[in-house]
Amino acid sequence: MRAYISIFRMRLIAGMQYRAAAWAGVATQFFWGFMYIMIYEAFYRTGAEREFQWHQLISYIWLQQAFLSIIVLWFQDNDLQNSIANGHVAYELCRPYDLYSFWYARLMGLRLSRAALRCLPILLIAALLPAQYRMSPPAGFAAGGLFVFSLVWSLLLVIAISMFIYILTFITLSPASARLIVGVAADFLQGAIIPVPLMPHGLQTALNFLPFRYVSDLPFRLYSGSITGHDALLQVAMQIIWAVGLFILGHIAMDRVLRRAVIQGG
Repeated sequence: MRAYISIFRMRLIAGMQYRAAAWAGVATQFFWGFMYIMIYEAFYRTGAEREFQWHQLISYIWLQQAFLSIIVLWFQDNDLQNSIANGHVAYELCRPYDLYSFWYARLMGLRLSRAALRCLPILLIAALLPAQYRMSPPAGFAAGGLFVFSLVWSLLLVIAISMFIYILTFITLSPASARLIVGVAADFLQGAIIPVPLMPHGLQTALNFLPFRYVSDLPFRLYSGSITGHDALLQVAMQIIWAVGLFILGHIAMDRVLRRAVIQGG
């Protein structure tokens, strides 16, 4: 475990050094946040009754922007993907540790460092905006606690899904293709483009059987009180099952791919 903890700390510390990039990211997230709010404001002004209330939608959008580095699948470690494509991964294979777990810890440190630098400024400013665009506090103490718990499992789940992108890169030797295919599909399926509560009911039901909506839709709706009670506990349990299950499947898939891997450059 010492090697995995060490790489986690190294990536966390290294990622925390890019403060200027983080402030640029904060400005970018506010731009996108207000753009989404303007779009949905026009949509809500049509007068049709919505199950997802306006203040819940506002919190949903600001939480997406604050924790973007945790929830999006197109955010990857370029060094890892390039090492697979150019053959430098051979050096990793010579080292006495489990490659899957080592990369898993590395990605955790990278995503946490990016989120730590960006989330607090976004959440603070979003809480001070005019009432119409202001992020609301959690729906209750229980909702806030369950949100934090679920967000931790969201991080573990998104890394487990991300690892399949690296596994696909071993097969395709094209870092961009695997990232684009999985990343674009995941953005829609997890509610990053259209919030899941605004999708047709049939599609919402189908998404319950996929892991993607448990990455971001679930914790953000727990925060706003859109999912409560027994249903909240059941969905958090499903989130944990997906995170653990995909970790195990990813580990098995990585072992099989490495047995047949062809290292570029000989």
